[in-house]
Amino acid sequence: MALLLVGACSVARPADDATGEKIYQQLCSNCHGDDLAGGLGPPLGPGSNSADQPDEFLEITILRGRGRMPSFSSSLNDQQLDRLIAFMREVQAG
Repeated sequence: MALLLVGACSVARPADDATGEKIYQQLCSNCHGDDLAGGLGPPLGPGSNSADQPDEFLEITILRGRGRMPSFSSSLNDQQLDRLIAFMREVQAG
């Protein structure tokens, strides 16, 4: 089952200039939903536990993985990670 979840949530590395939204759609939406409402993974949008966490928590979670979530450290550079978190924060703010 864990291999299925990892496979469902991981895809090729995003383009270096990809927007935060494109990165989210490529790497995160399969598990966390197109609108950050959750699915296989927990919700990340407004009112979610994620919205209450500091950016550093999100960085560590994305780069190292957490629970069933795989690590994306080999998929993202620092700028892509910043754009992804900025996109999540924008959606969380409504």
